[in-house]
Amino acid sequence: MVVIIFGVSGAGKTTLGKLLAQKLGWAFYEADNFHSSANIEKMRAGIPLTDEDRRPWLESLRELIKRLDPKEDAVLACSGLKQGYRRFLRVNDQVKFIYLRGDYPLIANQLRKRKGHFMSPELLKSQFADLEEPHAAEGILTVDLGRTPRELAQEITTKLGLRK
Repeated sequence: MVVIIFGVSGAGKTTLGKLLAQKLGWAFYEADNFHSSANIEKMRAGIPLTDEDRRPWLESLRELIKRLDPKEDAVLACSGLKQGYRRFLRVNDQVKFIYLRGDYPLIANQLRKRKGHFMSPELLKSQFADLEEPHAAEGILTVDLGRTPRELAQEITTKLGLRK
């Protein structure tokens, strides 16, 4: 199974993803590591990425998911802001999505506390503008922020029926 944790920048995808992967004994992948240096420089400069900028990045992530051994479970932290991106990454029925939902003030506060990340905090507004919240038909588990990462990880493992 591949669990993709998605949401806007600052939602806590990496923190929660690493915790969940550690708890389950799964591999963890950070989608930011698959961005080109040009994309990283744009984000560092506060310039929102376009769909065209994201296309090679999404293709790399799709290839990663396809390359994983069917017996290898993994967690991927990825923005996945648009329904089309999520549809593209759902290469099979073993790909599950977890949406980290929070309002702008909550996530802006979390983003202010983050250190050492290339993403400019000024891009949060563009992230919310690009975000297409999941519809019920997408079969996505939505987790509301505002609790500790440990509490969120427990909710995810319970709702997905995962145990370690």
